[in-house]
Amino acid sequence: MNFEGFTADDFATFSIDGLEQRMEAIRGRIQPKFKIIGDSLSTSLSVLTGNEMYVHIAQHARRTKNPPNDTWLALSHNKRGYKMHPHFQVGLFDDHVFIWLAYIYELPNKKEIAQHFLHSIDEIQALLPEQYVISMDHTKKGAQSIANMSLQQSLERFSNVKKAELLIGKQIFKDDPLLNDGTKFLNTIEDTFSTLLPLYTMSMRINIV
Repeated sequence: MNFEGFTADDFATFSIDGLEQRMEAIRGRIQPKFKIIGDSLSTSLSVLTGNEMYVHIAQHARRTKNPPNDTWLALSHNKRGYKMHPHFQVGLFDDHVFIWLAYIYELPNKKEIAQHFLHSIDEIQALLPEQYVISMDHTKKGAQSIANMSLQQSLERFSNVKKAELLIGKQIFKDDPLLNDGTKFLNTIEDTFSTLLPLYTMSMRINIV
């Protein structure tokens, strides 16, 4: 089955009231598309990384009251989970799609990874396109472009603040025609992950696998 893109209905999912009602829409509208995307990306990422990459689709199982404001799929070398490892993400908020290389707060050795990145900051700065963005919190929509922020300050915060995270990649807003073309969108994800691969590889040398 081919991925045909995201629609206005997919983004409208996050305006549905009620946990069960919104989760029903996520399962019916978005997760089948995540399955197609994940199957495609796991193959290409396994080739890029040299490790088998597994798809993890967020189930939001811990939620008992408030419906999720976003949803995502993650790709990790670990079959059992992704949150404690460097991983790749594709997901949606109500107004955009995000494509991330993600280091979230559950990562046990994020301080060591951050310090290594700081020591290699010139190399990292050179490989990141200016139009890429960085977020420090996966639960919030806000992100800043590489061109308009201090990478060093972001890495220092990632190192020193327990709950600080590091997500690097792209945001594509819902009115972008790219999201209507499944093939081009998948190619964009693959290009983004390929660009970020040196950073992922660098961190995986430090990560406890």
